[in-house]
Amino acid sequence: MKRHSFVIAFCLSSVFLSCFTPIALAAIGRYKRWPVGGSTRFYEFKVNTMKVTKLCHTRDIVTVNGLYPGPVVYAQEDDRVIIKVINEAQTNVTIHWHGVRQRLSCWSDGPSYITQCPIQPGQSFTYEFTMYQQKGTFFWHAHVSWLRGTVYGAIVVYPKTGVPYPFPYPYEEHTLIFGEYWDMDVVKLEKAVLASGGGPPPADAFIINGHPGPLYNCSANDFYQISVVPGKTYLLRLINAALNMEQFFSISNHKMTIVEADAEYTKPQIVDHIMLGPGQTYNVLVKADQPIAKYEMALGPYMSAQNTTFQNISSIGYFHYSGAAINSLTQQALLPQFNNNQIVSSNLNGLRSLNVTNLPLEIDTNLFFTIGLNVQKCNRQNPNKTCQGANGGIFAASMNNVSFVKPTISLLQAYYNMINGLYTSDFPGVPLKIYDFVNGAPNNIPNNTNSLIGTKVHVLEYGSKIQLILQDTGTVSTENHPIHLHGFSFHLVGSGSGNYNPATAQLNLVDPPYINTIGVPVGGWAAIRFIADNPGVWFMHCHLEVHMSWGLAMAFIVKNGVGPFETLPHPPADLPRC
Repeated sequence: MKRHSFVIAFCLSSVFLSCFTPIALAAIGRYKRWPVGGSTRFYEFKVNTMKVTKLCHTRDIVTVNGLYPGPVVYAQEDDRVIIKVINEAQTNVTIHWHGVRQRLSCWSDGPSYITQCPIQPGQSFTYEFTMYQQKGTFFWHAHVSWLRGTVYGAIVVYPKTGVPYPFPYPYEEHTLIFGEYWDMDVVKLEKAVLASGGGPPPADAFIINGHPGPLYNCSANDFYQISVVPGKTYLLRLINAALNMEQFFSISNHKMTIVEADAEYTKPQIVDHIMLGPGQTYNVLVKADQPIAKYEMALGPYMSAQNTTFQNISSIGYFHYSGAAINSLTQQALLPQFNNNQIVSSNLNGLRSLNVTNLPLEIDTNLFFTIGLNVQKCNRQNPNKTCQGANGGIFAASMNNVSFVKPTISLLQAYYNMINGLYTSDFPGVPLKIYDFVNGAPNNIPNNTNSLIGTKVHVLEYGSKIQLILQDTGTVSTENHPIHLHGFSFHLVGSGSGNYNPATAQLNLVDPPYINTIGVPVGGWAAIRFIADNPGVWFMHCHLEVHMSWGLAMAFIVKNGVGPFETLPHPPADLPRC
C-alpha cells in the first residue's frame, strides 16, 4: 500500500497522469475516480488573421485555423481532449471551453487573468481536460478583451458508443452558432467603449454561422441554409456566441422541441420561438412536416433594458425543403417583439431536467448576490469625450455593488502560489445594503449610483452545498442578465419577478434544469444550487461582454478537500507568463 501511495502521489504531479500502472489505478478505484478519458482527442488551434468581406467591406479579423466560425471540436463522453493553441496573431489570446466543468483541470479553464495569463503573440499553450460525465452541445471562445466577437466555435460531445439519445434519432444534425458582426476591430472597440465612459454601439449585423443574410447591405447571397428532406426530423444545435445581445430564434411555420439545455438533457418542451442569451446552448428537434417550400430561419434581438440602442435587423437563413425551387417564394418567419418578456419567461419556466442528479436538498451556505448597472461620478479629463454615461457619469456594473477588476497576474496563480496583494477574500455573501432592489434602487445618477471597485473573491469550503440567489436591480435599468458560472453546472431551482422573498418563492426540488448560464429575469431573481466539489478559482460573470468589462463579475475560490482527488493539481509547465 505504501508503494501504491507513492505512485499516486508521483503521478498526480503529471497533467496527463500517464505513469499510472494498472495496480495503481486499481488502488485509486477503491477510493474515488480520477477524471481520465477513455480516448484522447488531439487538436491544434492556430490563432491568426484572415480577410473577410461582409456588408460591402473587406477587413482583417482574428480567427482560428482560418475559419469563421472556428473549427468544431468533436469528442465522446469521458474523452480526454488536448488542444494546443498557437498564437500567430498580433494580440493576446486565451480560449475558454464554455460549459466544460474542468474536473481537476482548473488551469485549462481559460479566462484571462483568472486562471491564466494570456497567450502572447508567438507563444503557445496546451489545454487539457476530460469530458467527465458530460455530453451535448458546448462551445469554445476567446476570453480576453472582446476577442470572442470573432474567435469562437462549437464543441460537440456525443454519448458513449452504444448509448442512444433519449429521443428518436434524428435524420441529420446541424450546428447553428449565432453571433454579432462589427465592421471594426473588436479589441479596439472595447478600448473605445471603456475610454468613452458610455455604452457600446449596436452591432453592424447579426449572423448565423458567420452569415448576415439578405436583409443587410451587400449580403443577398451571404446566408446560411439547411437543405431538408420532407418528413424527416433534424437536430439543431443552437449556440449563442454573440457579444452583447440576447437573441430570439424561430423557423417560419415550424415548431421546435427543446431536448437539451446547456449540454444536459431536458424533458421535451415545444416552442414557436426560443431566446438564447450569450453563453447559452440548446438542442432542438425540428420536423420537416410542412408543404414543400423555402422557410426562413430568423435571428433577431431581445432587449429588456430601457433606453438602449441595438441592432433591429434580423439575420435570415433558410430551412430549404428538397423539391422547392431555389427562387421559390420564401415563407417569412415572425419573431417576437424585441421586448417580449413573456416568451422569455415561458421558455425558462418550461425547462425541466430529464434526470436529476446531485441536487442538494440541504443547504449549508446561503448566498445572495445583486446584479446590475452603476454610474460612477466623472473623474476624468475631457468629460465630453470620456464621461458619456448617464448624466455625465461613467458606466459600470457590479455584483453586490462591487465592480470586479482583473489582477495583473491570474488569480489562480496568486492563490496557488500564495502571492499576497493581488486580491482580497472579502466579496460579500449578501448585499451591503438592503432596499427594494427592483423598484426602489438608487437613481440619482451619478450621485448615489456608484459601486465599490476591487478584486474580491468569495471562498467556499470544499463540498459546500450552495444556494445562491441572483437578484436583478433597477439601478440605471432592470435587465435580463445571462450569468455564467465557470467550473460547474448548477440546478435552477426557481425564478420569478420582483424581489426574492423566501416566504413566497416557489422552488422546484423535483426536476430543475441543470445548466451553466442563467438569464436572470428582467426585474426578477433566480435561485441556483450546486455543490462546491471542484477545487480552484472559478469566474462568475454576466455574459454580455460590455457588462463584464464594466465589472459585473466575481470569482469563487473553492478550497482543497482531503486527498489528491479533492486537491488542485500543480500548474502545467507551459502555463503562459504575464
